[in-house]
Amino acid sequence: MSGVQEPGRGDREKPRRPEPVEEQWLDEHAGPVVRPYVMTRGRTEPVRGDFNLISLVVAQRAVPAAEAGLDPEHRTIMRLCREPQSVAEIAAYLDLPAGTVRVLLGDLLDRGYIAVQDPQPEMDIRDRRMYEAVLNGLRAL
Repeated sequence: MSGVQEPGRGDREKPRRPEPVEEQWLDEHAGPVVRPYVMTRGRTEPVRGDFNLISLVVAQRAVPAAEAGLDPEHRTIMRLCREPQSVAEIAAYLDLPAGTVRVLLGDLLDRGYIAVQDPQPEMDIRDRRMYEAVLNGLRAL
């Protein structure tokens, strides 16, 4: 036998392992997971307030241009809330999870930039106090 090997016989090449692919979380890969986490600085709960999806948010005053600690999303929320908006509407407009929006709203509420009107709980029709309040209101007319 000569030193020349026939194709497909003899020592076969070892299968090559794929070279490790360096995973980079950029653009659309990072957006859904990393972006909200970074925006909230890792926080999952607002510093102040308990925001229901149907809570109405309205801006109370303008944000100074040099206000430290406010991100572009905070400023966008302030522009949106010149007119009352629900938390769900704000989240949809920003294309962010409601939890992230709640944290951002908590920042704005803590600084006095927004006011929040929570939905009124439904009254219990068996609650005597409700009927007394209605009667007192009618008598006052």
